[in-house]
Parts: sequence; C-alpha cells; structure tokens
Amino acid sequence: MDSEDEKSTSPHPGISVDAQEDESSRDKSATIALPAHVAGSGILNRLVDTARDYARAAASDNTLKAYAKDWAHFARWCRMKGVEPLPPSPEMIGLYLADLASPAPPSPALSVSTIDRRLSGLVWTYTQHGFTLDRKNRHIATVLAGIKRKHARPPVQKEAILAEDILAMVATLPFDLRGLRDRAILLLGYAGGLRRSEIVSLDHGKDDTPDSGGWIEIFDKGALLTLNAKTGWREVEIGRGSKDQTCPVHALEQWLHFAKIDFGPVFVRTSRDGKRASETRLNDKHVARLIKRAVLDAGIRSDLPEKDRLVLFSGHSLRAGLASSAEVDERYVQKHLGHASAEMTRRYQRRRDRFRVNLTKAAGL
Repeated sequence: MDSEDEKSTSPHPGISVDAQEDESSRDKSATIALPAHVAGSGILNRLVDTARDYARAAASDNTLKAYAKDWAHFARWCRMKGVEPLPPSPEMIGLYLADLASPAPPSPALSVSTIDRRLSGLVWTYTQHGFTLDRKNRHIATVLAGIKRKHARPPVQKEAILAEDILAMVATLPFDLRGLRDRAILLLGYAGGLRRSEIVSLDHGKDDTPDSGGWIEIFDKGALLTLNAKTGWREVEIGRGSKDQTCPVHALEQWLHFAKIDFGPVFVRTSRDGKRASETRLNDKHVARLIKRAVLDAGIRSDLPEKDRLVLFSGHSLRAGLASSAEVDERYVQKHLGHASAEMTRRYQRRRDRFRVNLTKAAGL
C-alpha cells in the first residue's frame, strides 16, 4: 500500500520538518551491560536486553532525540576547541554555556530556556556513560545564573486555539478518509486537552501494541481515554458535543468505522489517495503540521504574515485552547490536563481570567 508522504504533503513551504537526527545520537541505553568481571549467560544477557528496554522507556522519544542532538552539538564544540567531551569538565561546560549565550558572530545567541535544556541533555548523557555532572558546581551554576539574570525574558507561549478557531479549522478538511482522521485528531486533541504525543500513542484497546501510550473506550455519553502521561496514568473524559458536526466522539467513531480500525493504533497513516488506512502509527509531528496547515487554511490570525502564524501555533495550542475556552471551575481543567498544580494550569489559560477581578475598584478607587 502506498502511504502518504510524512514530510511533503503540505502546500505551505514553512511546514517542513527537521531532517533525521545526527548519526552520533545513537541509543545511550546500549551503554547498559554486564560488569567486566561477570561472565555472560543466556539469562543474564536476556536481563541486559530487558534493562535496556526499560532504560529507553525512561524518557519520551522526543526528549531522547533532543538530548541526543544536545550531546552531538556539545561533542562537535569540544572537537573544535581541541578537547574531549569525556570525562566531564565543569570548567569547559561553563565555557560552553557562555558561548551559547554570547557566541561569536554570525552565530545567533540561544534563549535561556534552550541553554538550560542543553545542560539537562548533557547531564542525562553523562549519566548514561557512568559519569556524574553536578549542575551546582560553581563553574556551571554561576555562569548559568549570570546568563539567566542578563538574558532571561518572559516565556514565549504558543497562541491558544479557541472554540471558533477549531470550528473554522475542521471546516477546511475534506470528507475523505484522511479528512475524517484529521478531523478526529483536531477535535479529540482539543476536547481532551491532549499533547500531540498522547494523541498518536492511543490504541483502540488496552495493551493492543507494545508502544501504546493509552487506550480509548467509547460509551453512550462519551469517550474515556486512559493515558500513560508524564505524571503517571490518568483518565480523560470526553463528553459528546451538542451536534455531530463538532462532536469529537462522533468524529472518532466515523474515523474508526470507515478506516475499519478495531485493534491497534487509533491514528494511522493513509494511502496517498486518502482512501485506505494502513497499520502504521502516525508520528506526532503530523499533529503539529496538521495544526499549522489548518490554521493557515482557515485564515486564523490573517493579520499576520504567514511565517509569523506558523511560529505562533503548535500542538500545545490545542491544550491552551481548551484551558482558555472552557468556562468551568479551574480544578476541573487542572484534572483534565493532568497538571500537578493550579499554577501550571493558569499558564495555559491564555488571557482567560485577565481583569475578571478588579482589585482597584474593590479597594475603593
């Protein structure tokens, strides 16, 4: 079965995806092995393989890819400076962080959040190699603190996709098989406040596939999603909508019915003509591309240039949109999104509660 091209189906040139990760970013779980003084055996070798599988599951695929790229960049930097990346040197890492924040022209300076993430990637990779890198070492901590004090800016948040936006976006989709799938992705992702990785990791039933991140059960009143999320297992209830055209559960049922999916991954690739479903699970990057394409096709924020609109919206726009649009008690939104704190939920509620409470007037002014 010919399947759709994951990288080039969009008519908008700004929606391309980065190339494959550098070859130097090989799976660090391969460093798990028997001690040198222990002779191998069938049972021990099997346990090594099992331990490697668990090590791979310790972080999400996206996180592992990011860490691998961080390490590859640092290793290249070390080679250019004539030093070795192993064992860790807090002094050199402090210089590396300073170079990221204030590089020689024409290289652009990285944001504080990216620099902090780069350091996390190095800490993680050194741990996989059996080394300890102390972030609190003065050569690292003082440089990073200075970078944050001098260069820190308020976090740039992705724009929330509000209710009228999501309706306009799904209205741009065709009614072939691919359109049914993408409509279900958008509506389910929005109503569930789901991360893009959570959307594509769903299975039809419990334990259908080894790489499942959760499963779906459909009832008369709605759909129940059981998700293996960052904070552990959680259930997400998605009630039926007021009409079939905008109901996420109805959209899901339509996709499952016409795609003939009753086992395995819920969201899979389709043939190039959009008429047949394969058994291959979608990559989470499809969700990001779908959102950006639908935003452009629906004319959302048409007051901005296309390149700015592409940057403004992402997979997180669905979660922020639900949090900003749902007129319910904050605690229900917090539970729905799986946030550990109300403060995190408030970060997602883009401008929803701004100026609702006027303490100036309440104080008598």
